[in-house]
Amino acid sequence: MPKTTEVFSPTARKPRTTKSRPTLEQIQLRAYEIYLERRGAPGNELQDWVQAEHELVQKPRKAGRTSKAA
Repeated sequence: MPKTTEVFSPTARKPRTTKSRPTLEQIQLRAYEIYLERRGAPGNELQDWVQAEHELVQKPRKAGRTSKAA
């Protein structure tokens, strides 16, 4: 009996994580919100970006914007 080889389709693979990654637009929007929360004070754009990405990966945002009482 000849040996058979299994062929795996790349589409049959499961994603590495079940969490969906935020889009660049979502990260940009959240980073801008962080900037506005500082009342537009100069800051570190990279830090805002990393914070925004971290927040979005850790806890997916609900539909609509959340507002903080100032």
